Amino acid sequence: MSLLSIYILPIGFIWGLYLLWLWHREFRTRSVKSAAAEAGLVEPASLHPLIDPAKCLACGACVSACPEGKIIGLINGKAELIEPTNCIGHGACRDACPYDAIDLVFGTEKRGVDIPQVNPDFESNVPGVFIAGELGGMGLIRNAIVQGTQAIDSVRRRGAARPADGYDLVIVGAGPAGFTASLAAMKHKLRFVTLEQDTFGGTVAHFPRGKVVMTAPTMLPLGGKLNLRTVSKEKLLALWDGIYKKYNLRSKIKYRQEVKSILRHADSFEVRTMTDTFMTAAVLLAIGRRGTPRKLDVEGEEQTKVVYRMVDPQQYRKQHVLVVGGGDSALEAATAIAQEPGTYVTLSHRRATFSRAKLANRQLVTTCQKSGRLRVLLESKVTRIGEKDVELDFKGKRVRLQNDAVIVCAGGVLPTPFLKSIGIEVETKHGTA
Repeated sequence: MSLLSIYILPIGFIWGLYLLWLWHREFRTRSVKSAAAEAGLVEPASLHPLIDPAKCLACGACVSACPEGKIIGLINGKAELIEPTNCIGHGACRDACPYDAIDLVFGTEKRGVDIPQVNPDFESNVPGVFIAGELGGMGLIRNAIVQGTQAIDSVRRRGAARPADGYDLVIVGAGPAGFTASLAAMKHKLRFVTLEQDTFGGTVAHFPRGKVVMTAPTMLPLGGKLNLRTVSKEKLLALWDGIYKKYNLRSKIKYRQEVKSILRHADSFEVRTMTDTFMTAAVLLAIGRRGTPRKLDVEGEEQTKVVYRMVDPQQYRKQHVLVVGGGDSALEAATAIAQEPGTYVTLSHRRATFSRAKLANRQLVTTCQKSGRLRVLLESKVTRIGEKDVELDFKGKRVRLQNDAVIVCAGGVLPTPFLKSIGIEVETKHGTA
């Protein structure tokens, strides 16, 4: 055997193994993509990556960086979104890409998402009015915390003069973004007030009991670094409550203060609630997108047995419950109640798939179905809610169910009229940043 052969054969063997590994990896990636397409799980829920194939060099950095697993894969030497529905907008793929081939966008060609017009400094098209958190399309708690901090930096850079006997800033909302912004404003010694129409914690406070909240390590103004990855709702609120009490935020947050109007003057804003008026140089809206629940608009919906969020599944024990919706909140509510003794739970969704829910929640629905604890009616819609029953249209057929409670988890309505009354423009995004 020649000296050349001694080197060529091992190299050829190693190269062959590598090509075989690449083929096997791409085969698995294609299988995952095909399975998602067959299940109808092709629409991202909100913020998601848009990959430029002209810039992508298939280094795989985006694949490895994704905290949610196999959301992105490599096919034909390019990165692709292979499980779009499971993407929840972390943005780690964009940050990891060394070739700047990934942008984060809202909506798709088929499904538009309404987003208020906001620049990179979180200022809306109305100078002095800023938006942070879920209202701007960033639904993750980590994103809300980061944006709340960054928005305060933008308010400080603006440097508008405080009106006489007024504030530097009025923060609307005490959820993750508003809470963080309040801490940042306190840290920088701004004169501010935070207005909250409900309770401290915003949407998080109304999550179901025991819900696991997905977050990530981040910095909290005054509170320092939070090394959190998965934590329950109760533990997260307890942690925030400790910081809340330590820095006496109670003196800065006014509850039961629903903002009715924000009027712009020459160099200030007048923020009105049902009972008070606040003059301020700037406003930060951190109100979320779900303040107004989307309703079914059917006969009987005005009854007290119809609610728009589930907090404690135990209250539905030994009842016949209908849950309406196809997102994570609906699936979480249905499966949590189904595990209570003596309950009879039906989950109704107007579409053929749960295309906007996380994989873990879809799997739990399947498990509850197989155990007989949950009945799922896809392609159905409620037509009437009676005192002791409900009626649905299920694939063109009338279905009547015994019923004690109805939980509607159909998402929230963007407060477009309120935003437009301020002068904020709302854009419908179809796969754009």
